[in-house]
Amino acid sequence: MSTQRLNAISLSAQRKAIPIVEETRRSELFGKHVFNEDRMTQYLTKDAFQSVKNAIFTGSKIDRKMADQIAESMKAWALSMGATHYTHWFQPLTGATAEKHDAFFDLLPNGRAIEKFGGSQLVQQEPDASSFPSGGIRNTFEARGYTAWDPTSPAFIYGATLCIPTVFVSYTGEALDNKVPLLRALHAVDEAATGVARYFDKTVNKVLATLGWEQEYFLIDKTLANSRPDLVLAGRTLVGQAAAKGQQLDDHYFGVIPLRAINYMKDLEVECTKLGIPVKTRHNEVAPNQFELAPVFEEANLAVDHNLLLMDVMEKVADRHDLKVLFHEKPFAEINGSGKHNNWSLATDTGVNLLSPGSTPMKNLQFLTFFVNTIKAVDTYEELLRASIASASNDHRLGANEAPPAIFSIFIGKQLSEVLDELEGVSQGKLSPEEKTELKLNVVGKIPEILLDNTDRNRTSPFAFTGNKFEMRGVGSKSNCAKPMTVLNTIVAKQLINFKKEVDALINKKSLKKDEAIFNILREYIKSSKRIRFDGDGYSEAWSKEAAKRKLSNNKTTPDALNVLSSKSTLELFNEMGVMSEVEIKARQEVELETYILQTQIEGRVFNELVNTHIIPAAIKYQNSVIDNIKGIKDIYGTGFKKQAVAQLTILEDISGHLEATRKKSEAMTEARKKANAEKEVHKKAMAYCYDVRPYFDDIRYHCDKLEQLVEDQSWPLAKYRELLFIR
Repeated sequence: MSTQRLNAISLSAQRKAIPIVEETRRSELFGKHVFNEDRMTQYLTKDAFQSVKNAIFTGSKIDRKMADQIAESMKAWALSMGATHYTHWFQPLTGATAEKHDAFFDLLPNGRAIEKFGGSQLVQQEPDASSFPSGGIRNTFEARGYTAWDPTSPAFIYGATLCIPTVFVSYTGEALDNKVPLLRALHAVDEAATGVARYFDKTVNKVLATLGWEQEYFLIDKTLANSRPDLVLAGRTLVGQAAAKGQQLDDHYFGVIPLRAINYMKDLEVECTKLGIPVKTRHNEVAPNQFELAPVFEEANLAVDHNLLLMDVMEKVADRHDLKVLFHEKPFAEINGSGKHNNWSLATDTGVNLLSPGSTPMKNLQFLTFFVNTIKAVDTYEELLRASIASASNDHRLGANEAPPAIFSIFIGKQLSEVLDELEGVSQGKLSPEEKTELKLNVVGKIPEILLDNTDRNRTSPFAFTGNKFEMRGVGSKSNCAKPMTVLNTIVAKQLINFKKEVDALINKKSLKKDEAIFNILREYIKSSKRIRFDGDGYSEAWSKEAAKRKLSNNKTTPDALNVLSSKSTLELFNEMGVMSEVEIKARQEVELETYILQTQIEGRVFNELVNTHIIPAAIKYQNSVIDNIKGIKDIYGTGFKKQAVAQLTILEDISGHLEATRKKSEAMTEARKKANAEKEVHKKAMAYCYDVRPYFDDIRYHCDKLEQLVEDQSWPLAKYRELLFIR
């Protein structure tokens, strides 16, 4: 067996679980490292505290004098917690987070040392933006970019650094990050939803979008993972024969969590609790060594920040447990991939979940209003939602047997479908007394009872209603939730604005009562958005054909999915809602395409390395031993040796065939990459990588995996699936 693989297997098999002892209750630890409301009341003056609260809830600006007070208090708290540095923590278009640390340490003119941190350092910094993707918003030689404090997401201490969540913008004001468009979208949905919510409760002053993500991931022994160049550089196994045992026995899902994994989870949860990330659920997922973590729902902007922070913490905690976290959506072929389900809803400042039915017909009419408007929004902009979850890595998962298809549809369940069918029959114009009674008592009034028995969900649906929220299931496990949440909140905001205009018109021009006007408009929305509702098997060929008849998009690849970003309807939507300008949208489209190209290019290069320096040499080495064996048989049996060496000759021919195919396919893939690289226009280049380069990956893998089956185990250089997935 190759030395590296043997050493990795031996070392991983000897690992012992690192015991974690929790001496403090989680409730006492929660937010210990966060400059939250409790800390602010301790360290800020009354006026400073109120200015931060106003900024959070009304979006008012904090003046520089007040910012100095806040910075001084924040510094005092951070130093008391052992912090030595501070950083603006932001989300460039790389999909990850970024930070540049500065010490509190400074020198006075007389040479004395002090700890310094003022309002100017808190509110704004100017990091070098030249190496971050911008999609052509600024020239490469123009390095200016600005980070600006986001007071809606509290500062926190990570390690010995005070981290201040910020937005990231160009010198000319365009968003260079994922947070700015999200904040704009959340503001848009707040205003639009508040206007509609006041039909039912005049005391509503604010509506928050809430998000509860579910983070799926794989845990692999660090040494085994590091022995595979493809896992190190591409995040997934480009080659590898499936193990004899995978997930077919369903014995891992919700099973007893392995000891090393549970101790890792305990350690992780303690760190998360200190950082104010409200982790709650943990369990084994479907595939071997696959797990899931989920928190309590939070306001969407904070939830996005917490998910990004979580992924960083997960990797650092895993390292001290000699584990490697894999966030790639499909790190292993033929077993379950990983998603990040986004559970979304809207909540008022009066404490009401707008997607949860209530105890009265009026509360249920409120529920139906937001429920139907969300369906209508998804129906109108389903292609844009698909684009929001597009990536090279997620393309491997979408449409596979464990994930929703690339076709967007909404699952609401049989009972709610029946409710909508009844509402579809509402009379146009004024309602008769009998119809009002029937609707309020027997249709709308019974919704809570219906939902009690309607808690199941269709796992093949990309967008499913699950009792009091919608679950967007197609989001990739390593994605930034800000992208789909920006789109979802924007389209719902747009739809609610349209709804209110139509309802008000019926009230003012047709003299309809409010509930009559609402029922009339909902009826039309139910009819016009019927195509997006589907309760069946999303994987079936029948649904694919039916979806085509319904004119639903089916963009299976990222380059195809991203086309919609530059469409007239998309540009008008984001511009009208004040979420993104045309420049910002097209910049993001270019960045996403460039990222797709580069990720595919990297995988192609790793393939070449694996084939030429690992797989072909190993196969040739074993082939030589087979040849030596055949020669020995020939020496003994002479010309009749072939009868005695049938198996050896067959193996020799099979190895030779797969070796030659591997070499040819690898060379052809390299030539296709060179040709793709010659394309100047980014979309054509992405299409070339998608349709001319990537198809070779499956061909090369097929022959490499056949060689893995033929070459003796001790000669194979790469850690196998059975080792990666079952050594715990």
